[in-house]
Amino acid sequence: MTLKIGVIGTGMIGRDHTRRIQQVLAGAEVTALSDVNLDSARAVQADLCPDAQVFETGQDLIASDTVDAVLICSWGATHEEYVLGAIAAGKPVFCEKPLATTADGAKRIVDAEVAHGSRLVQVGFMRRYDAGYVALKNVVDTQIGAPIMVHAAHRNPTVPEQYVTPMAIHDTLIHEIDVFRWLLDDDYVSARVTFPRTCAASHAKLRDPQIVTLKTAKGTVINTEIYVNCKYGYDIQCQVVGEEGIASLPEPMAITKRLNATLQNEILTDWKDRFVDSYDVELNDFIKAASAGTASGPSSWDGYMAAVTSDACVAAQHDEGALVQITYPDRPALYN
Repeated sequence: MTLKIGVIGTGMIGRDHTRRIQQVLAGAEVTALSDVNLDSARAVQADLCPDAQVFETGQDLIASDTVDAVLICSWGATHEEYVLGAIAAGKPVFCEKPLATTADGAKRIVDAEVAHGSRLVQVGFMRRYDAGYVALKNVVDTQIGAPIMVHAAHRNPTVPEQYVTPMAIHDTLIHEIDVFRWLLDDDYVSARVTFPRTCAASHAKLRDPQIVTLKTAKGTVINTEIYVNCKYGYDIQCQVVGEEGIASLPEPMAITKRLNATLQNEILTDWKDRFVDSYDVELNDFIKAASAGTASGPSSWDGYMAAVTSDACVAAQHDEGALVQITYPDRPALYN
């Protein structure tokens, strides 16, 4: 049976996910679209899924009998409403990050899913599906001994003027916050932020770069550099130091050239190119689980824990050098 998916939000990521479902993956089709800009939804309909129905609101789409599962790609402030609507309708839902714009909002989703009694929500943390991270986790779990430290970096060539200091956490570090919990099978207990000298390419409302230090319940210390105006490319680094060895995230495949008296490797400049394959694997996982009426992969609890940690990191930004404790309730049995 083909899974009928409704897509809410037809901007860049919604359009790209629709393309994946229609042209790359098997077992599903897009039967419904909705966007606050109906012309955007109609354009995606015309280009990718002419038989899909366009709905004026996301809630109308969720309620439709033509939709078995929901894909939420709208702007972040709408996510909580639509995820709660999908849970109430008993429909599996894939939600791009953030799960909600506040930790309280994410907790309401957790509570609703727990009350439902089974998993319905997958959060769009795609790095867990990246082949490099999967290989790294296998080595961390089996070969290098207990993790002691993690050294990481998240570098972008540039960001727009509207990108401000807290976005380095909520929009950028959020990926590391999730993937390191998964990589280490651990939770965070504290956060600290340090600001080096601000780079010349930054602006008055952005302190860039910054270094975030997280400590886990098992004692691992994670230092992550966030540098979003590095100029040279999009560069993700991760090195795990264990008791018996060190493991590093592999670089993306690139041709090594000896040319003009230099040894050269090209560096990617676009995050979509860096993780393009992981998006395919991620959505395929959702389709498989949703076809059975459930969800797998990153959960509502993972989305909530990311929100709690993000809030602590932003608080640490406001008090440079101070240690901010991270607290959270016990994990519900549904997510064990």
